Amino acid sequence: MFLGIGGASALSAPAAPTAVSAGSQSADVKSADVQSADVKGKTFAIATDTTFAPFEFRDGSGELIGIDMDLLHAIADEEGFEVDIKSLGFDAALQALQSNQVAGVIAGMSITDERKQIFDFSDPYFDSGVQMAVAKNNEEIKTYEDLKGKTVTAKRGSEGETFANSIKDQYGFTVKALADSATMYDDVKAGNSVAVFDDYPVLAYGVSQNNGLKIVTDKEQGSSYGFAVNKGQNQELLQAFDKGLAALKANGEYDKILDKYLAKSEVEEQGGFFQLVKDSFPALMKGLWLTMVATVLSLAIALVLGVLFGFFKVAENKILRGIATTYVAIFRGTPLLVQAFFFYFGLPQMTGQPLDVLTAGVITLSLNAGAYMTEIVRGGIQSVDTGQLEASRSLGLSYVTSMRRVVVPQAVKIMTPSFINQFVITLKDTSLLAVIGFAELTYQGQQIYASNFRTGETLLIVAALYFIVITILTQLSNVLDRKFNK
Repeated sequence: MFLGIGGASALSAPAAPTAVSAGSQSADVKSADVQSADVKGKTFAIATDTTFAPFEFRDGSGELIGIDMDLLHAIADEEGFEVDIKSLGFDAALQALQSNQVAGVIAGMSITDERKQIFDFSDPYFDSGVQMAVAKNNEEIKTYEDLKGKTVTAKRGSEGETFANSIKDQYGFTVKALADSATMYDDVKAGNSVAVFDDYPVLAYGVSQNNGLKIVTDKEQGSSYGFAVNKGQNQELLQAFDKGLAALKANGEYDKILDKYLAKSEVEEQGGFFQLVKDSFPALMKGLWLTMVATVLSLAIALVLGVLFGFFKVAENKILRGIATTYVAIFRGTPLLVQAFFFYFGLPQMTGQPLDVLTAGVITLSLNAGAYMTEIVRGGIQSVDTGQLEASRSLGLSYVTSMRRVVVPQAVKIMTPSFINQFVITLKDTSLLAVIGFAELTYQGQQIYASNFRTGETLLIVAALYFIVITILTQLSNVLDRKFNK
């Protein structure tokens, strides 16, 4: 076992339950059997983090694995239910649970009194703790006293952040919160932070994967991890989790799962750059395909919206102009990320109707791109000399016919370069949907460097793929532009 701990079971097994009377025990077993029967054959959507190795991360084939995943699947098999895993990120996972997009969350989530006010937790399945690590070549920072006047990093909302904030005044350092472990480790290696506070099994796993850090402090006692559901909801699922967890501990499967990920102590050697390309290629191609699907669907809808509201903007009717102006103001005046969170988390909370991530992503991109296309259409139409419209009307053509036969054909030639530019922008904007768990190209890159900690090389590959695809599609668009606008 790593870190001098005696065994995997010693790391996480909770204290033995107190004895109960025979009558009480019989009643509890009967209740558990009924609740277990309630979940058999059902499928539950379960949210998790994206980058929290060794609890949840993706292997070379893109499959989501880790302690949390193996435990959850084993418990589901034991209790006879199915799980649909939603890999969203920690903050997004909690939002998805609160908006009833998912039934539960398992993401190395510490059981705290504050969270108990909002969620119901299972029995603890892992007893954690916090350690501090620094860059492998850093010989100056060895204790908390060495942090005075410096900046450290911790994962936002984690036990590591809580602990760091609890001692920062005593030792005189500043805490910077980041989104995931891989980003934190890169921040330390880049010298932006001198140390990182993280859950000890996560740090130890990262070191074993050659993440460029070394652990310099002993483990601080921390809280326990638990499976969470909304307060007062999905109690049958919670009870089935507890019952399945107890069964895994009794038959030894629990210890086997922990040993699978925590027994490693040696640092693994990593292959070269081209080996990384080969290993990551299947996952990146899957992400690229989803990027193209979201882009094409979004642009098709955005084009319809842009043309419709673009004509509204130049209409003589004040109501139509007002509608178009309001639409453009809203979606050009708010950040795309805010819109994505609203459609995936906020709208389901308000309506009670959850949206899948692709639908929410396409709605977000469509409405956002449609607002910009509205202005492209308006600008294109208004760029045509008004004398053209007046001349056609003087020949007896109606307003609609004049627009269709005279103004619009000229406006299209003016608008085409802007439409091509918007196409490129929308394709790149799909990367922002990674924050709601849409498994496009950027998301897949995040999954890869979360497990191998080769952030720079992985992002270089992702950037190269974006560049190649955008260059090809831009050239194709330019050819079509020249062909149809001779």
